[in-house]
Amino acid sequence: MARAEHVDSAALARLIGGWRAEDVPLPHALADALHELIAGNVLVEGAALPPQRALAAALGVSRSTVAEAYAELAARGRLTSRQGSGSRVRRGRGARASAGGDHVVEGRLASFGRARRLVELDLSSGALPALSLVRDAVSAVDLRELDVYLADDGYYAAGLPRLRTVVAEQYSTQGLPTEPDQILVTSGSQQAVWLCASSLVAPGDEVLVEEPGYRGAIEAFRTAGARLTGVPVREDGLDLDHLDRVAHRAALLYCQPAAHNPTGISLPAAGRERLSGIAGRHGVLTIEDRSCADLVLDDRGVRPPLPEPANPGLVIRIGTASKLLWGGLRVGWIRAERPVITRLTQAKAALDLAAPVIDQMVTAELLTRADLARRERTRRLRAHLADAAAVLAGLRPEWRWTPPHGGTALWVDTGTDAVALAGRAREKGVLVTAGPAFSPANAQRSRLRLPFWRPVDQFAQAVELLG
Repeated sequence: MARAEHVDSAALARLIGGWRAEDVPLPHALADALHELIAGNVLVEGAALPPQRALAAALGVSRSTVAEAYAELAARGRLTSRQGSGSRVRRGRGARASAGGDHVVEGRLASFGRARRLVELDLSSGALPALSLVRDAVSAVDLRELDVYLADDGYYAAGLPRLRTVVAEQYSTQGLPTEPDQILVTSGSQQAVWLCASSLVAPGDEVLVEEPGYRGAIEAFRTAGARLTGVPVREDGLDLDHLDRVAHRAALLYCQPAAHNPTGISLPAAGRERLSGIAGRHGVLTIEDRSCADLVLDDRGVRPPLPEPANPGLVIRIGTASKLLWGGLRVGWIRAERPVITRLTQAKAALDLAAPVIDQMVTAELLTRADLARRERTRRLRAHLADAAAVLAGLRPEWRWTPPHGGTALWVDTGTDAVALAGRAREKGVLVTAGPAFSPANAQRSRLRLPFWRPVDQFAQAVELLG
């Protein structure tokens, strides 16, 4: 099993927050609270939970209460227990990472006590509904082109040639000359992250990630056995002074210079130049995740890829169609030098053989109209952002957030215990994700990620219930 963190009893007690529920036996209530932390990626696969006696002392309950809660979680498939190694988190089918790494609640239900009630407002995901262009492209699939693929076995390990060409042209247009054989098509950007983590990181390697950062990447590198070091993200982006001090000792850096998830911040051009220089000077392999780069909110447009460092091949880029177009199109990609693409293609072929052909056909057609898609997304997101800002100013003026440059969510400082706040919200049928889920150190406890793209009445209702 890949190396995973040991969870301190006091830290876990703080994460659980207000877990006791009326008319619900304590063991069941505790099991439900831990279940939610596992489903929300706060407790990751393989994490070692505290000994029963230690957690009982931290929570002020009997050891038997914790023992029963652990036993119930094991029965649900959420824990594994072995003599001498304690209890470790197990991610079952009902608690998996979605394509974008966002929380998925099985059947759109959340567990409250011993009953299950419908989640009325789910703000745990920043994934967007489809653009109108998607329906048109699906209905206009070229059957003659499809006939060519139907005559073959359908397994294109590195992706359909046409899609690889279109993606390569996009990079070239943005200032990074790229050939089709430098592109690997993946089943979404999350698979791209996992492929890089599992193929390029050895157990014990130090990996630099953002603090806060994309939780899907945090989980992927943890599962690969990496030692994670957080690099602070400030109001103007990644703390490059801090990065320069620690980059020399790292095996890999994962970052999102454009439309960072969860803050929405983009590094300015000078910052991107300096980031590239740091990577080159220290020789640190860098993954630039551009999954949200198309979701622009300010007037500066899509940020170009990181400039190439002096040492060629140090930067691997990840992209996706799922954010811009629709999450139902499970199409992402990796842009890298040819030897890396060959290595990652072999790893992907062993995992799922190839990405879906029809999804790739539709995506290739839609990417030829990417500028139109970006304009439509930007217009809609700006309108939703303005509505959300007005709601927060009226209902929660004490909350603070930095206006995002891109993305679909606000990174809100509530000034209070956001984990406990999110727990109380669940009891009212509102799902939100608190800051520790986005932290390699379970920090960011006062923060909430609030997707703002939903209709303003739903957003307002959720914010009001969050109080």
